[in-house]
Amino acid sequence: MGCFPAPGNPVKSRKRKGAIRPKRRKVLNVTFRELAAATKNFRADCLLGEGGFGRVYKGRLESTSQIVAIKQLDRNGLQGNREFLVEVLMLSLLHHPNLVNLIGYCADGDQRLLVYEFMPLGSLEDHLHGHFPKLSDFGLAKLGPVGDKTHVSTRVMGTYGYCAPEYAMTGQLTLKSDVYSFGVVLLEIITGRKAIDNSRASGEHNLVAWARPLFKDRRKFSQMADPSLRGQYPVRALYQALAVAAMCVQEDPTMRPLIADVVTALSYLASQKYDSEAHPPPQTSHPAMAGGTPPRPWKD
Repeated sequence: MGCFPAPGNPVKSRKRKGAIRPKRRKVLNVTFRELAAATKNFRADCLLGEGGFGRVYKGRLESTSQIVAIKQLDRNGLQGNREFLVEVLMLSLLHHPNLVNLIGYCADGDQRLLVYEFMPLGSLEDHLHGHFPKLSDFGLAKLGPVGDKTHVSTRVMGTYGYCAPEYAMTGQLTLKSDVYSFGVVLLEIITGRKAIDNSRASGEHNLVAWARPLFKDRRKFSQMADPSLRGQYPVRALYQALAVAAMCVQEDPTMRPLIADVVTALSYLASQKYDSEAHPPPQTSHPAMAGGTPPRPWKD
């Protein structure tokens, strides 16, 4: 077993709570034989799930006795050597409480596998309404462009339902592509629905497509609240959270807010003390709901 040193020097940045900090650390170069042994030859009962790039298995590394999650990339899939290398380099540099740590990788022959820390509470999709979720391979558009480029050009990849429409059409990832994806996740949290759910009625399979017409009619906002809340939520908070989500998932990427503004708006929302409001939301129409110019974060 060897090690993959994280390249380059740590980037100097202002220290702030919650910041993603480049950190020099070693990533294990694990053999395919060891990963096959760790997963009992990728047995079905070790399978945790399946994503856009391949399957994820639970395993135990013999050399360290550590329980890990092993992502086996589909050899016939869309992720090539370049994308695999970018993912290893990026994730080996990053450290944040909400990012899954990359422990190792395997590049034996045509095998491409990534070894992550195991999250015993499951995935973000499994636990949108609690616990302490972490993200993996999310936000490479923020990290990837170099020089004076404003986007990352790549083959269209990712989970259907979360990809921004312009990315699906052009293959170009921008900062606003990540804002769209975040907006979909936020909408999942608000509604209790999945980004794609083919078990629902016709017209409700795609979460964003279902929500867009509802954004324009404040009388229907309550229809977007997670039914498991049983109506027990501050109406004003629902209104504001939907406004943020609506801005993030706008079709025109230039109309989406900067992620810094999204953070400011959500921080404001979280800091407010709400009573058990039973009255409808304010009667002034939010520009994002009506398809207008997205506003600045709330000041009231």
